[in-house]
Amino acid sequence: MSNGDIFVGETIGTAILILFGAGVCAAVTLRYSKARASGWVVIAFGWGFGVLAGAYTAAPLSGGHLNPAVTLGIAVDTGAWGKVWVYLLGQMAGAMIGAVLAYLVYLAQFQANVRQTGTTEGTAGEPTPTLGIFSTIPEIRNPVANLITEIIATVALVLPVLAFGLTEGLGESGTLVLIVSLLVVGIGLSLGGPTGYAINPARDLGPRIVHTFLPIPNKGTSDWGYAWIPVVGPLIGGVLAGLLYNAAF
Repeated sequence: MSNGDIFVGETIGTAILILFGAGVCAAVTLRYSKARASGWVVIAFGWGFGVLAGAYTAAPLSGGHLNPAVTLGIAVDTGAWGKVWVYLLGQMAGAMIGAVLAYLVYLAQFQANVRQTGTTEGTAGEPTPTLGIFSTIPEIRNPVANLITEIIATVALVLPVLAFGLTEGLGESGTLVLIVSLLVVGIGLSLGGPTGYAINPARDLGPRIVHTFLPIPNKGTSDWGYAWIPVVGPLIGGVLAGLLYNAAF
């Protein structure tokens, strides 16, 4: 794969991933969305379908990593570090593009995110928070516990992804991406409760940057004090998964 193909593939694929993922979070969160308050199961499946669409789209060009933790895990396993930087650049660019696209899809809802009085929806006079649409927010803010959660959840993603490559015929049948997508849904349902399961540094950091600059009314803070955890945790998890895979398989 050429550097150009990798960059384009990862940019497009990650943009689709974030468009679906931030899109479902906006659908469930924002006032005046038809999917408002649909719940965590809807969010988990929305992110899973985002992986499905993004990875299948990117696969012919780049292999469809869409995640720096996956890229690092593969590099640790194979020792092929030469193109890692291209993957990471594409993933970050795609994550930011996808976040902007999700914002544009829900532009009217974001513009309606203003302080209102006399409303019967939600808390009267309070705008809907928006950071959780773009990036993760821990349910209980405990840096050590949050970091451990992200590390374990990322190992639970990357180690199976590496092991799936040993399953004869899975890649040839075209179902590998489908299985990985279901894995992401499972991680969201089982491990996503404490931190919102970033498990992907680009998925959290790129949209957080976009949230900082978007003209969203009453958007609140982008919470940069927490931002290192959904970056560092998944990176550690990706490396650990690569090391575990090498040791066990």
